[in-house]
Amino acid sequence: MQETIKYWRGVEELNNTPEFQKHAHNEFPEFLPVSETSGGDASTPVAPRRDFLKLLGFGVAAATLASCEAPVRKAIPYLNKPEEVEPGVPNWYASTYFMGDIYNPILVKTREGRPIKIEGNTLSPITAGGTHARTQASLLSLYDNNRLKAPSIRKGEDQWQDTTWEKIDQEIRTKLTGVQGRVVLVSNTIISPSTKTVIREFGAQFPAFEHVTYDAHSASALLRANGGLVPGYDFSKARVIVSIGADFLGSWISPVEYSKQYITNRKVTADNPNMSRHIQFESFLSLTGANADVRVPVKPSEYGSVVAALYNRVAGGTGAEAIQAPNAAAAKQIDAAAKELLANRGAALVVSDSNDPAVQTLVTAINRALGADGTTINTAVPSYVRQGDDARMVRLVNDMNNGSVGAVIFYGANPVYDHPLSQQVVSGLKKVGVKISFADRADETAHLADYICPDSHFLESWNDYEAKRGFLSLAQPTITTIFNTRQAQDSLLKWAGSTSDFYTTIQRTWSGIAGNGAAWDKVVHDGVATGTTGANEPTAPAAPMTLAAAAVSINKTSKASGNSFELAIYEKVGIGAGQHSNNPWLQEMSDPTTKATWDNYVTMSQADAVAKEIEQNDVVRVTAKGKTIELPVLIQPGQAPGSIGIAIGYGRTHAGQAANNVGANVYPLATVSGDQILFSNVVTVEKAGVDKPIAQTQTHHTVMGRIVVQENTLANYKKDPKSVTEYIKIATPDGPQSPQKISLWQDYEYKNHHWGMVIDLNSCIGCGSCTIGCQVENNVPVVGKQEVLNRREMHWLRIDRYYSSNATREDGGFEKMENPSENPSVIFQPMLCQHCNHAPCETVCPVAATMHSTEGLNQMVYNRCVGTRYCANNCPYKVRRFNWFNYANNEKFDYQMNNDLGKMVLNPDVTVRSRGVMEKCSFCVQRIQYGKLEAKKESRRPVDGEIVTACAQACPTNAIIFGDMLDQNSQISKILNREKGERAFHVLEELNTQPNVTYLTKIRNQA
Repeated sequence: MQETIKYWRGVEELNNTPEFQKHAHNEFPEFLPVSETSGGDASTPVAPRRDFLKLLGFGVAAATLASCEAPVRKAIPYLNKPEEVEPGVPNWYASTYFMGDIYNPILVKTREGRPIKIEGNTLSPITAGGTHARTQASLLSLYDNNRLKAPSIRKGEDQWQDTTWEKIDQEIRTKLTGVQGRVVLVSNTIISPSTKTVIREFGAQFPAFEHVTYDAHSASALLRANGGLVPGYDFSKARVIVSIGADFLGSWISPVEYSKQYITNRKVTADNPNMSRHIQFESFLSLTGANADVRVPVKPSEYGSVVAALYNRVAGGTGAEAIQAPNAAAAKQIDAAAKELLANRGAALVVSDSNDPAVQTLVTAINRALGADGTTINTAVPSYVRQGDDARMVRLVNDMNNGSVGAVIFYGANPVYDHPLSQQVVSGLKKVGVKISFADRADETAHLADYICPDSHFLESWNDYEAKRGFLSLAQPTITTIFNTRQAQDSLLKWAGSTSDFYTTIQRTWSGIAGNGAAWDKVVHDGVATGTTGANEPTAPAAPMTLAAAAVSINKTSKASGNSFELAIYEKVGIGAGQHSNNPWLQEMSDPTTKATWDNYVTMSQADAVAKEIEQNDVVRVTAKGKTIELPVLIQPGQAPGSIGIAIGYGRTHAGQAANNVGANVYPLATVSGDQILFSNVVTVEKAGVDKPIAQTQTHHTVMGRIVVQENTLANYKKDPKSVTEYIKIATPDGPQSPQKISLWQDYEYKNHHWGMVIDLNSCIGCGSCTIGCQVENNVPVVGKQEVLNRREMHWLRIDRYYSSNATREDGGFEKMENPSENPSVIFQPMLCQHCNHAPCETVCPVAATMHSTEGLNQMVYNRCVGTRYCANNCPYKVRRFNWFNYANNEKFDYQMNNDLGKMVLNPDVTVRSRGVMEKCSFCVQRIQYGKLEAKKESRRPVDGEIVTACAQACPTNAIIFGDMLDQNSQISKILNREKGERAFHVLEELNTQPNVTYLTKIRNQA
């Protein structure tokens, strides 16, 4: 007998079926129990109608359809509309981002009064429109619900009470007036001339006042070796670069500026086939090391040996006084590097991130011997972005413990978390009578304070900056304060008894630079200016070491650790030193080299892992100075044998929901040598007997012989530019043919526009700025660690990282080719929807949800998509993302954005996708449409450069070029015409998908 088919009469009937209830409970166990009126079993959970609609992906529409449950909201029109606000039309404000070691003049896009996107300011001579991933993501911290809502006063152990600014000002003024002992303000590096003026005015009212500058990841030794200033490095003028541990493309000193300079000499053309030569000595595989032409793994203890040996060879060749230094393990590479440096005297540069004064003393001497001063180092324009003094901070910790400090104020500093002597900091704070913090949340240090006076977000504030001598920039508020916060500068002015505000102080500071009226308005509009105030010059720089003393010190300290492991502590590109830990965009941004998210880990070489019988994800105990932390192991090609690496910025306990208890805090394992902090130590490593999975967005290492990315050497390029790129040919009866010549497809005819993209692999450094820029622009959700482990990350644009392999197909096939070299060369490849003209996804969609536009875009019609995922299965590039959950409206994925405040960051021009649809790169179609409409208003065609995708605009090295391929004057057309048959190739060209994304072969300056 044929089974009767059951049809439901409505969603309520379906909602009450046991099958649906079981499915709903598995995914959302928080559903309500069945009521007596439902007629079901009271022990069986049931979803209300609104939740049923959410499960089907209706999202916000559920509240509309279930009208009896939805509150009525009335839209109130403007009675007196602000002149500068036009609904639907963005406003842009020039500002500046500066935190830690990232300095970035920016433009802030606002819609109806709320900032929604950050772009680089092209008027800045320092960063020239580039941005860092942290800069892009800093927007989300504005809407962080973990920020303090008002000033707070301690009322007991872990007891705080919100108060008014009037009350807290009165109490603090009274306490400071009667303070016994020294008053100390501890801050991170301040490059604001006006802020330093305010601090001086505040300190003038106390008989004993000190301003201590403390950086969690300091360059104290570099400052000491260079008269208290960071040298004005110019990588664009260097034909040979040697770096000893300095990740200058990722997180060292000024990465956006250095990336711009570095890539200037890395863009090759047939007309100018020249490149700089980059040699990197380091312990762990950094972003900069991954971009080097030659990379030499060395232990942290060998940094001094490398620098001393290099100095011996360079100084001996230039007639300068030579010193005896221990021989480095990589003597052959050091000899070769020294020869190249000497051959390029006046166009050579050596840098190091070591915080050992002896090492930095020799590096400075090497650069002087090479004639770098005035060429690759601009001595007239030093950098001010690192001013932390380790020695003064260590003295302060001792002074607090001996009771000589009466009051301490923390501004942008969190030493309870990020100082190696954190336990002494805690004990010292107990002996300080008045403790004040300007933290925007009750962080680890503020948690021990008496008063928390929350500082406003930088997008809510006025400020000024002088990152390099003679180069100024401004920050202006782009939104009124969301919470009851106040700028730290205004708080200091009030406590100093001033009736002025900080804005007036800035205008007074700039009076000789911009004046008033139109000149001041222009500076505010542009965001940048030239001139100097002298506020950042060192008052009493520490005396540098002599060369003889440096040699003695290196001979003493550069000793191999024997059978013990050496710990190299480093800073990740995304998370930084910990200030950004509560930003879920950065937590989910995969590390450029390890591709890991949402955790820190121990990087270890394959050889050491085999010797210790350790496998990936095994948890190990790392012990030094009697302190132990436990972390999983990530086996990292390129890690120096005998060393391990651990990133700072994790292990927070009072940062917020996204950061707390993620990973472990490695700061206590750093070495304090006298009054200097060294980010290395000798440690023991033991297996803990458990494992912890590391969430990685890429778990394969090589291309396994496939033509996915292409690379070649500069020598081959100079011989024949057309020989460096391989093109697939298909055998036919008429001879080998290009795949494009053989097709069953009917080609599209583009009559108006044909949008395309070129990605220069020589310019892509893998920094991830494009990934975050795309995420911000297109409302890409955060999914969390477990979903990344489930391979459900949602990024529309990813950066694939491929290692070289020593194996070939003849060595045992693809399995062995997947194993990377012990010290591999690395190539980065941004991968996004290729917008194929012969798109495999379009032919398999049963509802025509994915379709081709008349301008070459592969489009997604979300309302049609029913979630079959056929398109994702048929996409050879694996760039389509399925929205498994309604991530933005689900408590399981509440990473700051699942609330009304967090949703203020969303771009209103882009649909917020609900559950159950496929999504992917759209070439920022909203920007294309906006640009076309603006041009149409003026009765013209869009001009090349007016329409730029978010990824291209975020890139600090201009690796991504977007434009109209039908416009013969566009930059993309010129590049494709120039590179055709030379470096241009398509990924998996043999499939004849005919992508609209073209890549340019990577060229390495190798022998």
